[in-house]
Parts: sequence; structure tokens; C-alpha cells
Amino acid sequence: MLVNNAAFLDPEDSFEAVTDQQIEAAFRANVFGHLYMTRAALPHIPDGGAILNTGSIAGLKGDGPFVTYSATKGAVHAFTKALAQYVVGRHIRVNCVAPGPVWTPMAVDAAGGKPDKPKEGNPLGRSAHPEEVAPAYVFLASNADTGYVTGEIFAQLGGDVRSI
Repeated sequence: MLVNNAAFLDPEDSFEAVTDQQIEAAFRANVFGHLYMTRAALPHIPDGGAILNTGSIAGLKGDGPFVTYSATKGAVHAFTKALAQYVVGRHIRVNCVAPGPVWTPMAVDAAGGKPDKPKEGNPLGRSAHPEEVAPAYVFLASNADTGYVTGEIFAQLGGDVRSI
């Protein structure tokens, strides 16, 4: 199996002021990394294997302060669905985990180092922690649990069903 998990987030004060270099850096980390790793790994993934991508709620609904990041994660979602169709003949399952906010070092940096504050509209009132998101990857990797699941975007939103 292959797990593609990459994220680069550069907060945008103004989308008009975003440089070409910022856009390229975001796509290089968040999209090209998935494409290059998958292309290199695909010949080594056995029939019946799994590929898991990491998306984001931002790729499903957009996030105004993070236009470029949202665009990259939307591309990851489209890549997941297209690749699932491409490898279906080999019974390789391709799925994507798309969490809401996760309290990672990237999120801490984006929040200016401030403690996680309650998320408006999120019934759990906080960001997820990485150890709460990880089981989704294990679930989607398991042929026993999800052998008939491919091309899906698995959202983890802390109960905020209004997000999508």
C-alpha cells in the first residue's frame, strides 16, 4: 500500500498578493508529491493493494483564508477519484481521508502558536488530534473492512455535517 500525506499551508492575507512561488510551492508539496509518489510506487503495489491520499475539508468546501491550499486539496480529491478508475482493473483501491482541522505543527503555525480554540459549529468544539485521524487510514487500508470501497473521500469533521 501507499499513503500519500503531505501538506503545505501558507496563510494568505490577500489572494491577489499571493506570488507565483507560493502557488507553485503549495502545488508542488500538496499535489505533485502525491502524483510523483504514486507514479513511482504503482509498479510495486500488488493487485488488491491500496493507495490512500490525504485531502482536507478545505478541498471539499473551500476555505476563504486559504484559497491556494483549498485548490490543492481539491486537486487531491479529483486525483483520488480518477486514479481509482484507472487502477480498478488491478483491484487496487484508492481512497482519500479528508479531515477538518487537525492540531498539527502546521495548524499551530497557521494559528500563530496560539492554543487551539473552539471551532464554531463543530459539536466537539476543537480540532482533531493526529491520533484520532490515523485510524481512518488503517480502516481504509484493510481489505477485510473496506475491500469494496474505492474512489471515496472519507471526511472526518468532528460532527460538523454543515461543513459539506
